[in-house]
Amino acid sequence: MCGRYVMSKATSDLLSHFEAKEVDGSPPGPSWNVAPTQNVPIVAERLDEGTLDRRLLVARWGLVPSWAKDTKIGSKMINARSETILEKPSFRSAAVKRRAILPAEGYYEWQKPRTGRRSRTICSRRKSRCWASPACTSSGPIRSCPRTIPNGGY
Repeated sequence: MCGRYVMSKATSDLLSHFEAKEVDGSPPGPSWNVAPTQNVPIVAERLDEGTLDRRLLVARWGLVPSWAKDTKIGSKMINARSETILEKPSFRSAAVKRRAILPAEGYYEWQKPRTGRRSRTICSRRKSRCWASPACTSSGPIRSCPRTIPNGGY
């Protein structure tokens, strides 16, 4: 599971790519090293006066469940396995009721060499294409989200 990812697209590019109409909040700028607990752009659809409205929102990376006493728990809840997300009490409600998209262009995996220090390798699509990683959001005072990875990568 990754603990860092890449999102280098500008807000205008994300709005166009995901056909979102509005921006709620101030999305962070492009980053080649997005870390847990940082603000990230997400895309979510909401029903607004009978019309489905797709927006670009700002969330904190790392799910903070409604029962959590400390928001620091979010730094540990950054990934969820798609095959078990509905079984985990921490993720279940958010996965059923508050789904979203986490735009990403790549993520880092750490390689352990035979000698020396670990190094990171970026896993990405060709030509810096953006993809939509499934996410879910919490509904507390801090909107937060984990990234969901299917078994076997993306």
